[in-house]
Amino acid sequence: MRMLPNRFSTLCLLTGLAGAALAQPAHAQAAKQSRASTARPHLGKVLGADISFLPQLEARGMKFSDKGVEKDAIQILKDHHINYIRLRIFNNPAADSGYSPHKGFCDLPHTLAMAKRVKQAGLKLLLDFHYSYTWADPQKQFKPLAWRELHGPALAQAVHDYTKEVLLALQAQGTLPDMVQVGNEINHGMLWPDAQVQLSDSLARYDTLARLAQAGASAVREVNPKTLVMLHIALGGQAALSNAWLDRMQAHKVDFDVIGESYYPKWHGTIPDLTANLNQLARRYPQDIVVVEYSERKREVNAAVFSVPGGRGKGSFIWEPLNTWEAVFDKQGKANDLLPLYDEISQQYQIH
Repeated sequence: MRMLPNRFSTLCLLTGLAGAALAQPAHAQAAKQSRASTARPHLGKVLGADISFLPQLEARGMKFSDKGVEKDAIQILKDHHINYIRLRIFNNPAADSGYSPHKGFCDLPHTLAMAKRVKQAGLKLLLDFHYSYTWADPQKQFKPLAWRELHGPALAQAVHDYTKEVLLALQAQGTLPDMVQVGNEINHGMLWPDAQVQLSDSLARYDTLARLAQAGASAVREVNPKTLVMLHIALGGQAALSNAWLDRMQAHKVDFDVIGESYYPKWHGTIPDLTANLNQLARRYPQDIVVVEYSERKREVNAAVFSVPGGRGKGSFIWEPLNTWEAVFDKQGKANDLLPLYDEISQQYQIH
């Protein structure tokens, strides 16, 4: 099983891109006015965790405990003020070349079961559509096997129908997500090669990506207009590149509520870079802002997002804290000294 997705973010800008991308777009004020008129719920403060590996860990017999007391991992996280859970879903991950060959972890049935546990614990749910049978990230965005011959309107319809099918299944059992992520780290596009883009591409080159993103967003709105829609890019400390991508989504009138950024220092710059980017995003765009993936520098990442002016930085989701990178449990499932950091963060930023 592949544990970590590869990630790639272009670090170089073409001449003139930085200045153009950092200038305030003319449509920004109109977009702010449009969003202000919506009836969607306010996104409160988020202290979240992506724990999509949990069923796989439990299938291997892993148990979780805190201070010597064995509990459900979800309850332990809740005890330490985690209030939002992120789950990823793949399209046919049980395929031979898929994320989980023959087992299907992170497919719809596993997602339905996990969503029940999340909601029974009283936590909110973010569903992350990878729109692939395996990891989707800036280095790869493979089409699902069943969609390989689909292009143009047919591919957009497939995105719409699949998104709606999943959400209707979740709605039927009373576990509709509070927020939906249309694609995973899609700054280089999605469903390659149809919607593969570079940040130096013209606006017209983004037409297909925008249509696919809007197809997913439209499906979310049709199931429940109050469910929040996130677009997710892996450019945490890269302001000009973030703006270049988001400007293209705004120009194409893609309908979304939340900007999600990944932040890993190896790829996305320093904490000051992250802070500067989040602050300027809040000034430039009407959407709320979340660091939807990170692992290292827990205090610093949360300080950066919760200090965004006007309360526009809504919070963070630590990526796979049960067993990956700077995990908050050891390999035997025992909570370690990193877990109490979330008590401190919750108290410092008054997260309930």
